[in-house]
Amino acid sequence: MNAVSSISQIAGLMADPKRSAMLWALIDGTPRPTDELAMMAGLTSSSACAHLSLLSSAGLLRLEARGRKRYFRLATPQVGAAVEALASVQLGCDGQQRPRPAQMPMSMRRARRCGDHLGGELAGELYHRLAIAGWLEGSERQLMVSDEGRLELARIGVFIDALAPRQQHGCVICHCNEWSDQGPHLGGSLGRALLTLFLQSGWLREPEGMRAMQISAEGIQQINLIARVTTLQVG
Repeated sequence: MNAVSSISQIAGLMADPKRSAMLWALIDGTPRPTDELAMMAGLTSSSACAHLSLLSSAGLLRLEARGRKRYFRLATPQVGAAVEALASVQLGCDGQQRPRPAQMPMSMRRARRCGDHLGGELAGELYHRLAIAGWLEGSERQLMVSDEGRLELARIGVFIDALAPRQQHGCVICHCNEWSDQGPHLGGSLGRALLTLFLQSGWLREPEGMRAMQISAEGIQQINLIARVTTLQVG
């Protein structure tokens, strides 16, 4: 199947609002039973089964049998990425007020994988602290790690010279999708290195098949210490 045919077929399957609602309900990777998906999409059980069968046959969903119940989940991370990408697109409305973007599921708001780096509120908060502490410098289009940032990042095991050529400083800014409303966060080689550090340290855990990341108590403490700016107390 060539790319054009693939896009056409997948877009056709996702075009139905009821099927889109069920795909979005599964965006966090949690398997859900047929009756729950039917309720969330406003369908009868028989109608939901027909839609789910189409999505499963096309390879967009994966069926898991648990006793008498049938559970469905997104078949691959690529399906989730496609659904997210479509949710992030805002079409023009000829000067009229644009519709509100799709809301991020609660389970994914705090921390989630965003491509090859960390996304979500935790990542947005970390980026803000790095900027306020002076570890980053430049504009969003040409963001770099400052000399102070290079020294401080080395203290936690992230060595900028090992990530990319010195002139690039190994740092690229990446924005969350507009619909997530969680502000900018770091992508590029620095974003990848930080996510690797958090996973290897056990501060974050990525359950198989899930798109939301779990944060340990130690992880919350350690990540919140990075670039923490101490407020001076007036005596």
